[in-house]
Amino acid sequence: MDAFTAGILQRIQNAEQDLHRAIESGDEFLAEVEQSELEDLQRLAAEHGVDPMLGTHRSAA
Repeated sequence: MDAFTAGILQRIQNAEQDLHRAIESGDEFLAEVEQSELEDLQRLAAEHGVDPMLGTHRSAA
């Protein structure tokens, strides 16, 4: 796994944890911010061929 893939997957995992904490604390604004961050990271991962659900990188074939 290259550094970009490892980094983006770690950032996605962190954003998911932050989102869950915001929801659990009842902070709706923070939850919206974290949801947006998570969506941005998932989009960035997809644009670079990284599947955040599988933790894999799809090379251009």
